[in-house]
Amino acid sequence: MTPPPPPPATTAARKSPFSALLLYVTFALIILLLLTSYSPRVPHSGRSLHRRLKLHPRNPSLSGGSAGTATGGNGAQQQQQQQNPHHHAAPFDPEIAELERRLEDKEWEREHYRILHGEGGGEGEADEHMKEWEEFLREDEDFINDDERFNLGDRIRALFPKIDLAPHDGFVSLDELTRWNLEQSRADQLHRSAREMELYDKNGDGLVSYGDFRAQHDESRGEVNSLGFPWWKEEHFNASDADGDGFLNKTEFNGFLNPSDSENPKIINLLCKQEIRQRDRDGDGKLNFEEYFHGLHDHIHGYDDESTDISHIGNITVAKERFSKLDKDSDGFISEHELEPVLDKLHLSERYYARQQATHAISEVDKDHDGRLTLDEMIENPYAFYGSVFLSDDEDYFHDEFR
Repeated sequence: MTPPPPPPATTAARKSPFSALLLYVTFALIILLLLTSYSPRVPHSGRSLHRRLKLHPRNPSLSGGSAGTATGGNGAQQQQQQQNPHHHAAPFDPEIAELERRLEDKEWEREHYRILHGEGGGEGEADEHMKEWEEFLREDEDFINDDERFNLGDRIRALFPKIDLAPHDGFVSLDELTRWNLEQSRADQLHRSAREMELYDKNGDGLVSYGDFRAQHDESRGEVNSLGFPWWKEEHFNASDADGDGFLNKTEFNGFLNPSDSENPKIINLLCKQEIRQRDRDGDGKLNFEEYFHGLHDHIHGYDDESTDISHIGNITVAKERFSKLDKDSDGFISEHELEPVLDKLHLSERYYARQQATHAISEVDKDHDGRLTLDEMIENPYAFYGSVFLSDDEDYFHDEFR
């Protein structure tokens, strides 16, 4: 007699270990797939598949690019930061800088195509002219992502002795890295100014008159700059004319567009005058203590000691000490010439940003905390220097403020 089949419950109990195992294996495979597809957020040294370098130029327009630091009449640090809240320092590597300039030049040419090529140059023609843009951009990015052609370790080895100069001791100090950053930013600045000059130098003689500038500027951008300040005026132009011949050459035009970085004594004096004018309530051409305290002190407090306690801002005793330091002739007033030592506090220049950039890089790379960088430290942490063109799959780690 055939035995009856086992009860269904017994069959289920017999199969349950296999079903549970299958479920566990399936779950483990899903977790493994998720982990392998996940790109870690925190970048580590060395090249990896989720890293990518991507060129990205700054806004090349006059109002947001070349003239971004040309504040003229506004002066105050707070207004500077409002005008340029995310400053773009120059790339660390000159080779990267050249690639970014190519891209920036293309975008600038597209923006100003009509001005450069006459009324016939409409949007359609400009777009047609720019068809090769994506192709050469792709070629440049392929180049900087090819380890054999553009190896970051090899690039840093080549650049290290050019940075380690004063003294040449096998270390890169804060001052050396600041100097290097400043050289790169000034080269970028001069390039942008020369390109912008093409809009005004119609006859190509390398000179721009005030009339030429004003006519083109009013036609294309109106009477004021991006903050609404009418600083594009003849007084500023004349101060930029270092040799007084009535024209601006390439160097003078660069100073005109970037007065906070100019070493022209006439521009420096004009900026100081404008700071005095803004705060001179009694119109005597200088600042007494009250005018200084309510107009300038909070901006320049601690200029001679960067570690000064911020809680001292607004403290009258501290303000009087600072006022006395600025008042070199002890006449109870601050003149335009006495304001020159703190002008950098009022007009943040490329010098300021170069040092900020260097300080940030050293804080990221200086593993032994001796305040200087070795070649090995720089090679092990290349993206502290190439952060401007670094783009991972997770854009949260795209640091646009340091290049």
